[in-house]
Amino acid sequence: MEIYQASIEDIEGLSNLFNMYRMFYQQTSDLEGAKTYMKNRIVNKDSIIFVAKNKHEYLGFAQLYPTFSSISMKRAWILNDLYIDEKYRNQGIGEMLLHKVKDFGISTGAKSISLETAPDNYVAQRLYEKNGYKKESHFYHYELDLAE
Repeated sequence: MEIYQASIEDIEGLSNLFNMYRMFYQQTSDLEGAKTYMKNRIVNKDSIIFVAKNKHEYLGFAQLYPTFSSISMKRAWILNDLYIDEKYRNQGIGEMLLHKVKDFGISTGAKSISLETAPDNYVAQRLYEKNGYKKESHFYHYELDLAE
């Protein structure tokens, strides 16, 4: 198995994983939309995407978006998406992706990597906490939905 930064050559396998990820969050399947979205992220260099792959099989991915910390005056990363195909869960792939993300954050001089997960996604919470992520208790998260 290998974990590396995705390129346009990975778009088919990556798009399939991204579509499954969206369906996990109760979104309607849209493989063409997933393909367009992921292709745009790679081509426009809007995000950093790491894929876990075994031979020709795509097992999982992690997607990071850049941001900045004004207080520390440093770069930071948002781990927006982490998904492992259900067939390959409980094999340490999520943890390997998290290590790749951490190494990347360190190599870019980032202050931090932040993420969000659903309150009932206990499996993900255990994975994140096992890998050093701490639940934020100092700030509240707010969101303004502009699609309404």
